Formats: sequence, C-alpha cells, structure tokens
Amino acid sequence: MHSIAAGELRVPGEGILVGDKLYSRVCLTIDFCQLPPERLQRSPSAEHGLPADTEELLRLRGCERIQAAGILLRLPQVAMATGQILFQRFYYCKSFVRHCAETVAMACVHLASKIEEEPRRVRDVLNVFHHLKNRKEGKGQAVMPLDAAYISMKAQVIKAERRLLKELGFCVHVKHPHKIIVMYLQVLECEKNTKLVQTAWNYMNDSLRTDVFLRFSAETVACACIFLSARSLQIPLPDCPPWFELFGASEEDLKEICLRILRVYSLPMVSFSSLLQQVDQCRQVLDAMAAKAKLGDALLLTMGTPTLDAPSSFSPASKTGN
Repeated sequence: MHSIAAGELRVPGEGILVGDKLYSRVCLTIDFCQLPPERLQRSPSAEHGLPADTEELLRLRGCERIQAAGILLRLPQVAMATGQILFQRFYYCKSFVRHCAETVAMACVHLASKIEEEPRRVRDVLNVFHHLKNRKEGKGQAVMPLDAAYISMKAQVIKAERRLLKELGFCVHVKHPHKIIVMYLQVLECEKNTKLVQTAWNYMNDSLRTDVFLRFSAETVACACIFLSARSLQIPLPDCPPWFELFGASEEDLKEICLRILRVYSLPMVSFSSLLQQVDQCRQVLDAMAAKAKLGDALLLTMGTPTLDAPSSFSPASKTGN
C-alpha cells in the first residue's frame, strides 16, 4: 500500500493532486444557494418559450401550495421555508415545461420534512395535495384512493425527489433568516416592539414566494424585512450611519428586495390549475416543433443520400477461364 507523504498532497485550483494523479473534488457550501447573475437572467423555462409572467405566477402559486400543504401536515415553518426555497432553486436548473410543478412541489415538501427532521409519509403528502386541489376546484373532500393512479403518482413524487437532489448536487441545506431577524432587532433594541417583529416576520414569509433567497444572503433579506416593516409602521431606525451597514447590507440591495416582496401583492389571482394548463399548451407547441424539426432532418437525410444503381452486366459469379 502506497503511503502519501505530506509533500505529495497538493490542492491546485481544480481538483486534488495526489502524487502524479489529479482527482476531482466536491465542494458543498451554503454559498451555492445564491445563483450567479447569468443563471438568473434567463431561466430554463424561458428557453422553452414560457412567458416570464407565467413563470413568475407558477413560482408564486407553487410556493403557496407548499405553504398550505405544510400547515395541514403540521410542519414547522422552517420546513415549509426550506421546501419553497428548494422549489425556487430547482426551476433555475430545470424547466416548468418538462417537469410538472405540482409533482415537484410534493417532492419539495417530502424532502424538506426530512431535511428539517420532521419526516412525513409520501401518502400523507399526496393526500394533502389531493385535498387542496379538490378544495380549490369545489369538489368533495374524499381521501385519495389506493388505486393505480395513486401508485403512479407516488412513484412520480419519489422520482422527482431523486431528481431534485441530483440537480441541486445534494446541497439542500438552507440558511433561514428567522433567528437573524430577532437577533438584529435585539441589536437595534427593538425586540420588545411585537408589532415590528411580527411585521418583519410576515414580510420574510412572503419573501419565500419570490427568488430573493437565490439572489441575496439570508442576512441581507433579514435586513430588508426589517427595513420594509419599519417603513410601513413609520418607526425610525438609526441612520447616522445607516443601521443596515452594521450588518453588511447596502441600501440598493434592500430596495431591490423590498420591491420584489411588494410585487407579490400586485400580481393577478390566477389559479394553479389554469397555470398548469398554460404549461401544457407550451409543452405541446414545443413537442410539435421538435417533431417537425426531426421530420425535416430525416427528409433532408433521405434527399441528400445518392442512390447507386448496380451495372446490368455485373455478375458476382467467378470466371472459370477463357
């Protein structure tokens, strides 16, 4: 067995060099939760032709469905927050057109319950989503029957959970700003103002329906929630120097986060089912374009291949002699 000396192990920019062999490395840090600007500019759903406003509403309604399901499953708020952030992150890796938002939302709830050590059965998750869907559509409150459709849906949720882990590189830890908000308000000596604390907490919960946690750190989001709640309640905070600079946040970032949170309240009320129908239409158009392109390629290949006619006098029989 070859023993590695201290001088033989070197870590270059990419991978780990052991002796004369370079091995790749895996690095999992909380910083990977924030996506680079180029990833945020154009999502995979936009690449597949899904309008930006439809995608924004799908993210909002999907997170609302996760929150409602978590309440019925009696999950802690941190588990529901984790599920919503996982949902947002997944759809910057994959498209709504190719991956059903409802199935992925179920997978996010199931995975988040295990991450936050409050596991729930897949059957319970399916029943809750089935109940929410029936309630929105005005149907009965019957439990989901244990038939072939249930078995198929359960398999899809388990498969979606595995894909979720794969696409996120198993980096599923989420840093929540709940405790950070309380800690910052204690530093500002405002923790006894229960209305300010509750308003900041509410804004933070509403921010989960946006992608701010993929753009900014949890500390900056916490500052923005305090900033917005203080403005709405007209509570003065230190400004010489500005209080948020103490926590490493900038005014530009706070204003951008506040605008994204306030936009949630101005979006139209479109049902989750109607948004899924729009996605189905987009998927049909995309499939039709792909089939047409495939047919065109096959036709071009057929037309471009020359046909060789064998000479009429040719005979494969061997010549016996002259």
